[in-house]
Amino acid sequence: MKKMVIAGGTGFLGRSLVEVFQKKNWDITILTRGVSQTKNDIKFVHWDATSVGEWKSCLEEVDVLINLNGKSVDCRYTKKNKALIYSTRLDATHALGKAILQCSSPPKVWMNAASATIYRHSLEREMDEYTGEIGSGFSVDVCQKWEAAFLQYDLPKTRKIILRTSIVLGKQGGPLTPLALLTRLGLGGKQGGGNQYFSWLHDSDFCRIVEFLNDHSETQGVYNVTSPVPIRNAEFMTELRGSLHVPFGLPMPQWFLEIGALLMRTETELILKSRRVIPRRLEEAGYVFQFRNIREALEDLVNG
Repeated sequence: MKKMVIAGGTGFLGRSLVEVFQKKNWDITILTRGVSQTKNDIKFVHWDATSVGEWKSCLEEVDVLINLNGKSVDCRYTKKNKALIYSTRLDATHALGKAILQCSSPPKVWMNAASATIYRHSLEREMDEYTGEIGSGFSVDVCQKWEAAFLQYDLPKTRKIILRTSIVLGKQGGPLTPLALLTRLGLGGKQGGGNQYFSWLHDSDFCRIVEFLNDHSETQGVYNVTSPVPIRNAEFMTELRGSLHVPFGLPMPQWFLEIGALLMRTETELILKSRRVIPRRLEEAGYVFQFRNIREALEDLVNG
């Protein structure tokens, strides 16, 4: 039986992985700040996500370790929240790296979450792993420090992969739920100028990419984990209205979004930054996307 450990596995992406890999009869352990227990054949092991503890024994003879730990960036960028966004990512990555160094039979693969927002705001060109231009600002700095923490560990027995993941769409969480609600309320028009690109991924493809990278021993390094076809915000909202059978949607100009973000305790960057990211290395490796087209993806998620 293959073994998987997911650090920070109680969130949206972690739940998606559990649902898929449990059906494939994987032995799954989740590192959690909650209590240690076994529930629905999933082992939950307590850790503090900052230091090496007894939980390190979970990493012995594991096929793949996936680190998804990190405070959600769907919040206001206050001084406190910024500190937590940094610490929850960096501390957990360092704790895992140090624990692997102490393993006698370390994980065969370590996949560490990262973000496609590391690239600059781009309207005019696509960003791949080879020629993509790194951006600037708080979010990008988080991404750079996160990847640097991961890369500093020299682990000859463990294959290391960085997952620069775009915005993942799913039925059981993520941004699709609030976007669908706004659309049903008649606020499903373009957001801001509407010309900004939206790099997206179906959660089914996220899970299949994890399996693909695990199965292909030649894969390592940085991978953009996103659909090959980023689309403009206005087009995405049009497709979302169509899938929900909503005939119209009022546009939301930037000033309106700023007020809404303040009330919802989030930041407009999540909507207004143009992410035009493509998964060149994944496709070169031979991965075939289940959902390349946003219409098919939304039909599956909304009506499937």
